[in-house]
Amino acid sequence: MNLARPFVNRPVASCMIAAAIVLSGALAYNLLPVSPLPEVDFPVIRVSASLPGASPETIASSVATPLERAFGSIAGVTMIASDSRPGRCYITLEFEIGKNINDAARDVQAAINAARGMLPSGMPGNPSYRKVNPSAAPIMALALSSKNLAPGDLYDFAATILAQKLSQVNGVGEVTVGGSSLPAIRVQLNPNALAQHGIALDDVRRAISDANSLRPGGAIDAGDREWQVQASAQLRRAEQYKPLVIRYVNGAPVRLGDVATVTDSVEDTRSSGFYNDRPAVLLMVSRQPGANIISTIDAINRELPGLRALLPGDADLAVVMDRSPAIRAALDESQQTLFIAAGLVILVVFLFLGSPRGALIPSLAIPVALIGTFGVMHLFGFSLNNISLMALIVAAGLVVDDAIVVLENVSRHIENGMKPMEAAIKGAGEVGFTLLAMNLSLIVVFVSILFMGGLIERLFREFSITLVSAMVLSLLISLTLTPALCAR
Repeated sequence: MNLARPFVNRPVASCMIAAAIVLSGALAYNLLPVSPLPEVDFPVIRVSASLPGASPETIASSVATPLERAFGSIAGVTMIASDSRPGRCYITLEFEIGKNINDAARDVQAAINAARGMLPSGMPGNPSYRKVNPSAAPIMALALSSKNLAPGDLYDFAATILAQKLSQVNGVGEVTVGGSSLPAIRVQLNPNALAQHGIALDDVRRAISDANSLRPGGAIDAGDREWQVQASAQLRRAEQYKPLVIRYVNGAPVRLGDVATVTDSVEDTRSSGFYNDRPAVLLMVSRQPGANIISTIDAINRELPGLRALLPGDADLAVVMDRSPAIRAALDESQQTLFIAAGLVILVVFLFLGSPRGALIPSLAIPVALIGTFGVMHLFGFSLNNISLMALIVAAGLVVDDAIVVLENVSRHIENGMKPMEAAIKGAGEVGFTLLAMNLSLIVVFVSILFMGGLIERLFREFSITLVSAMVLSLLISLTLTPALCAR
């Protein structure tokens, strides 16, 4: 059966098919996200547990070890790594690539519940977990610095205002604030002073807690009048804590400033960040899954003037890391290589055929097949990256083969005296099965990548499907548009 016959007799239909392929691919091109490499999601879960005041050795033996034993029984776990620190431990669980992250999270929660009886009773709460995607690296980093403001104040401003504003930008998935921590008051007790006044540590704790208790004061009724009882506001500065009365000794008050050094500080003194020569708070911006990195970064840059207008007078917000220039450069190089490859293929076809009109027929197969491939990439959820563009570069030399085979066979019949219409029908029919067999053999080679499994299959899946899609479109064009043009 000659599949090309109806399209040779109806050239408008073949042109409409080609136009539909080009139009759908052009529309899909603008919808494709941009990234340096294909997205490969590793199912990783990070568990954290705290035991305030415990040493790293105690954390490792009494907290991390029971949890690791429970996690070791979960199916599909390929790696368990723990990090024990003073008062806290972190356990990272990596699963097989094919495992569903939600199923893994349920297994982790069940293991935490099973291990709860073996954990110390002094833990303030159950261990918690969160899903992690190691491949979702930050796309932009901002540094908030000031000559006069304290790092704690900068962190408070960044976490409550800047991070919230950035999270609302289209394409932004998560904003992580680091380099400091929230403001806090640090009380360093003097053991000798406590012993001299006979004050216990619990007395100090109770006095500080009572001074910051946000409890309703109630009301006082006196006949037809009522008074609302209000306590003083929560203490926020070290100078407000120093006059606190711990207890009375021999009728004289012993204040917190008499037995301790009270200073304004932050919750975590071991967290610090720097931008050039100044302390700074860092905001790490990550994109949503499937979002266009270039568009997301451009949207953030458009918001920066408005964010800088919200800053305190002597604060500065600077971009310290931006992945878009490197991605743009890599994609520009790949696109230039694609255009050069397509141009060289067209030039070689023209040199061997010796006819501009004859060379135009197979040359049309290249843009139609490559542009149409963008539509297939969009359907599969692929992105424009170095791997997918590399597949299009390889396809530029393969998609023209089918059209050249049809053109050469039709030209041979025309040279033997056959009319163009008859030559196109007969020539395309003779090589139709050959083209099908040739493309199937190549498709089988590249589709075999999908059966490799593991990281290699995930990384090169876009390469395989993109290249196969271009070859299938090339086969369709060679049996529709190419014989129709040869007949004319």
